[in-house]
Amino acid sequence: MRPGRIVAWALYDFANSSFAAVIFATIYATYYAMAVVGNQSGAGDLWWGRVISVSMGAVAVTSPFLGGLADRAGIRRPLFIAFTSLAVLSTALMATVHPGMVMWGFILGVLGNVGYEGALVYYNAYLPDLAPPSHQGRVSGWGFATGYAGSIVALLSAYPFVQAKNYGGAFLATAALFTVFSLPAFIFLPEPHRGRISVWQAAREGGAEVLSTARKILRMPDLRRFLGAYFIYEDGVNTVVGFSAIFAAQTLGFPMGQLIVLYIVVQVSALLGALAWAWPTDKLGPKRVVMVTLCQWTAVVIAAYFVETQGQFWALAVLAGTGLGAVQAASRAFLAGLCPAGMEAELFGFYSLCGKSAAIMGPLVFGGISHAAGGNQRAGILAVGTFFLVGLILLSRVKAGGPARA
Repeated sequence: MRPGRIVAWALYDFANSSFAAVIFATIYATYYAMAVVGNQSGAGDLWWGRVISVSMGAVAVTSPFLGGLADRAGIRRPLFIAFTSLAVLSTALMATVHPGMVMWGFILGVLGNVGYEGALVYYNAYLPDLAPPSHQGRVSGWGFATGYAGSIVALLSAYPFVQAKNYGGAFLATAALFTVFSLPAFIFLPEPHRGRISVWQAAREGGAEVLSTARKILRMPDLRRFLGAYFIYEDGVNTVVGFSAIFAAQTLGFPMGQLIVLYIVVQVSALLGALAWAWPTDKLGPKRVVMVTLCQWTAVVIAAYFVETQGQFWALAVLAGTGLGAVQAASRAFLAGLCPAGMEAELFGFYSLCGKSAAIMGPLVFGGISHAAGGNQRAGILAVGTFFLVGLILLSRVKAGGPARA
């Protein structure tokens, strides 16, 4: 392992977490749903659910093809940079979104999330190149822990702008952080294997490659079962993250500044959770870690249905945060351990396909139930809990995912 490359890789997690924290999870999500659209009757929930579902659907459709294209033509780095640039530019342009500009805010939300999620396909695919199987769990955990630190820095940078109700300034500051801390990854991560064919030939053969990979996955029982379980439970994770700030603002009356403080505290708990579970992921195996955290997430969602006070929500949010980094880092290490050599970017494309195509359903379920109930979000959040239960049952059938061997 080369420490410099691992640091550069982890710093990208620091960079893109500014988008995840400020845009997807807190400030832009709440601003769009409650100020741009208006959420008295649940219309803001419905529109924000559409932003998430449309963007995740676009990533789901393209990620396996683009992952295979990167492997075959050797253009992982240019695609990695291009998708990151799309996310950064969209974030900066969110400064132009004002109340009533529903469609413009929708378009930028979709483009920003497509860029963010698309870049993750190539970012995740670097993990097998950076560490042997015996260390991939802890390296993955280090990346997520660094990402939570990035979320904290981004939220602290945005806080003065939010207090002054200058939301455009918060979005511009986020775009700047995303840009600066992405540069080490662009410069220092290893070059991909040299492309065997031209880009145009890879594009022509991409569809056949996707179908071939799907057939290979179907012949690998553990890989097939893991991706099926991930398809379900990651949908629940994305939905809770995407709507938790809106839920806190509308149902429990959190002001925007207090939401930022709450989310910073959650990031600290998530960082500690990612670090705490990094070593056990290698020693106990990612399967056991994921199953424990799914039980935790199920309990959190059920408890959220009964929350009545802001203090209760604070305690629940911290508990949820400790499992957030663990389930994501362990899932990434789980797939890395199942990847045959030479198929990393392609399989991580399918990994994104499973997680993001499933994320089409969760936001629509939450937004649709909230809107149908006239803005009552409790029934929507309870329905999301079924995603964790089903994912837990499916994951129990996977035989792989035990302790890593050197």
